[in-house]
Amino acid sequence: MLSVQMEQRVNLKFLENWGKLLQAYTMLKEVYGDECLSRTQVFEWFKRFKEGRETTEDDPRPGRPSTSKTGENIEKIDYDSTV
Repeated sequence: MLSVQMEQRVNLKFLENWGKLLQAYTMLKEVYGDECLSRTQVFEWFKRFKEGRETTEDDPRPGRPSTSKTGENIEKIDYDSTV
């Protein structure tokens, strides 16, 4: 099952194929109400699809590194807690 955001992106892709940019936000707002993507997000995704983007998935984003837990960090915390 698609998430609400993903479902809206698929709908935007369909509407972009029909050139319905001006109606897109209004249509999504009617269907999804408070769960609707923001107007800015709608126009951003519409632009991406118009430029040839095929996927509705999020782009990968950098986040906190998974290697933040190291032996050195653990020793420092253990030392600090005994002082």
